Parts: sequence; structure tokens; C-alpha cells
Amino acid sequence: MSPGTKEIITMRNLFKSYRTGRLEVPVLKGITMSVCEGEFAGIMGSSGSGKSTLLNILGLLDVPDEGEYLLQGSEVSKMSDSELSTMRNIHIGFIFQSFNLFTHLNVEQNIETPMIYADAPKKYRRERARELASLVGLSHRLDHRPNELSGGECQRVAIARSLANKPSFLLADEPTGNLDEKTGNEIMKLFHELNEKQNLTVLMVTHNPVFEPEFHKVIRLRDGRVVSDYTNASNSVASV
Repeated sequence: MSPGTKEIITMRNLFKSYRTGRLEVPVLKGITMSVCEGEFAGIMGSSGSGKSTLLNILGLLDVPDEGEYLLQGSEVSKMSDSELSTMRNIHIGFIFQSFNLFTHLNVEQNIETPMIYADAPKKYRRERARELASLVGLSHRLDHRPNELSGGECQRVAIARSLANKPSFLLADEPTGNLDEKTGNEIMKLFHELNEKQNLTVLMVTHNPVFEPEFHKVIRLRDGRVVSDYTNASNSVASV
């Protein structure tokens, strides 16, 4: 399915600095970008380009010093911590390089976790968790804990968990960074399937240039600025 034209994420002239002792260090220097519904977008750049800081602001874990951030049309950069927490749980599905699974919980329970914070009924949580486990190919692993799974399976659990509350978009931070090449390619294929079949918007942060052809849109950062933002007309995203 082709991306739409409705903007889910809109950032205008964002600035962010951090203070180290008496020194103020500018990190983001006027970021302007957008991501539309149904896009598979990549934020790329080397270490020190501002990716991590931008990721934290995109994920509502931090706020800019200046500028606007609209998420689904709502200005979020001036919201309170509790409002940001609510917006995070409703709109954003997080996927991390290190999986961040609860080691004492099994696959089904890990997937249920965001729904508990959303006060979803127990029966619904269980049904939704099993549905999502099936979606990522883990129906046969529901009772297993993370230490009984491979790295690729752990990342599949993390992806299923990120979908639990039907978010507006997935925010993936170097999701293949801890995986071997073959497993990483399988995880990228899963992202494509979710993007194409479920029309899910995916925003992936990576430093790895090999993934550039995978994205509908490529946003490249350097020294805290967007140096290129383009639609990748010849990307390898295929209808599956």
C-alpha cells in the first residue's frame, strides 16, 4: 500500500541544547521534517549527528527548547509530563536495539504489558497478545521467557508488544543492531510486511547506510541539522 498524504509527525524549526557545567552545547539546530501516514521512513546519520536527541523528542521522552512538534495534529512540545506519558502510550510503539523485554515474563505477558498501563480488560489483553504473537510468527512460543528465545525472536516479541495499543506509528531505534545479518534482514522483512499489509507507519533510526534503499523516505542528519530529506522512488519496498 502506498503512503498517504496525511502527516502524522510534523516538526518545525526544532532546537535543543544541553548544559554541561557552564557550557551550553547545541545538539539540534533547526530541525524541520514530516512523516506521513503509511510511510516507512529512515532517520540516518553518523554518531554525533543528533539522532539520539531527535529520537527522544520524537518519542516524547524529551521536549525541544524551541520549535513545534505536532503529533497527529496535536502540539506536544508544551505538554505536561503526564500528558506526554498518555500520548506515548496511545500513539507510539517503541522498538529498541536491546529489546527491553521483562526477563521474568513470558512472551504473552511481555506483549500484554502496554495494555496493562492502558487499563485494557484482561480478556482483551490475552486475546490481543495471542493475535500479535501470531502476526510475528511466535504463536508456538507464548509460554517461553526471553532467555529461552533467540535474538530475532526477542525482537519479534518487542515488535508485537509495540503494536499492542494500536499506535499511530512505530519508532524503532537501531532495531537490527544486536542481530546478525540474516536475522536483521528477517526483521526488516517483518517491518515491510507490517508497513504494507497493516498500513503501519514506521520510523526507523539507524546509522547503517545499507538500509537506505529500504525506506520510502530518507531523512539524513549531520551536526544537528537535516541535510537531506527525500522520497526514495526506487526503494526496494515491495508489496507482500
